[in-house]
Amino acid sequence: MSDTLPLFGKLALVTGASRGIGAATAEALAAAGAHVILTARTSGGLEEVEDRIHQASGSATIAPLDLIDGESIGRLAQAISGRWKALDILVLNAATLGSLASVPAIDAKEFARLLMLNIAAPQALIAAFDPMLRASADARVIALTSSVGATPRAYWGAYGASKAALETLVGAYGEEMKNISAIRTHIVDPGATRTAMRARAFPGEDPATLKGPETVARAIHDLVLSDAPNGHRLRVEG
Repeated sequence: MSDTLPLFGKLALVTGASRGIGAATAEALAAAGAHVILTARTSGGLEEVEDRIHQASGSATIAPLDLIDGESIGRLAQAISGRWKALDILVLNAATLGSLASVPAIDAKEFARLLMLNIAAPQALIAAFDPMLRASADARVIALTSSVGATPRAYWGAYGASKAALETLVGAYGEEMKNISAIRTHIVDPGATRTAMRARAFPGEDPATLKGPETVARAIHDLVLSDAPNGHRLRVEG
C-alpha cells in the first residue's frame, strides 16, 4: 500500500460492515489507505468484504460480534488497543429498522432490542474506544441517521426515536470533546439508498431508482478527508 494515500497509517472501525452502506464505506476508507476493522454479527459477509479490500491492495481485519452484547464491545476494544495506539475513524452504521407500527402498537420487547442496537451499542462503542479516539491527532466519529430522526413520520416512531437519540448522543460527545481533544463528530443522513433495510421499509419501490451505497460511502470518505467542523451534518443526495 502506498504511503501517499490520504488515509495511510490511519485506523478505522466500521459497524454493520458486512453489506450495504457499511461495506461500501469500509471499502472506500481502505482504498484511501486506512486499515479498516470490519464488524457485523455474521462472519460470512465480513469475509467477502475483507476479500474485496485485499484484492484491491487494501488492508482490513474482520471482527464478528453482536453489538447487543456489551461485553463483546469491551473485548473488541481491549484487543484493538493491544495492537494500535489510536482510533482515527469510527463509523456508527449498524442499526435495525424494527417493525413499522403506530406508537400504541409498538412491541415492547422489539422496541427494547431496537434501542439496544441503535442507541445503547453506539454509546458503548464510544465509551470503549474513547481513549483511542483521544489518542488520535484527528479523530472522526460519524453516525448514520435518517430523516425520520428529525421529522416524525407516522408508523416510524420507534426507528425515528432511536435516530433522534443517536444524533443527540453523538452531538453531545462532540461538544464534550471539542476543547480537550482532536475528536470531531459528524451526522450523515444517507437519504434514499439501495439497501436491504430500504427494501424492507418500501417493498414496492424500484431499487433501480435509488442511488447505490457507494455514493454514500464516497460522501463519508470525502467528509473524513475534509476540514468539516465538529457537529457538521451532511445529507447525501442522489
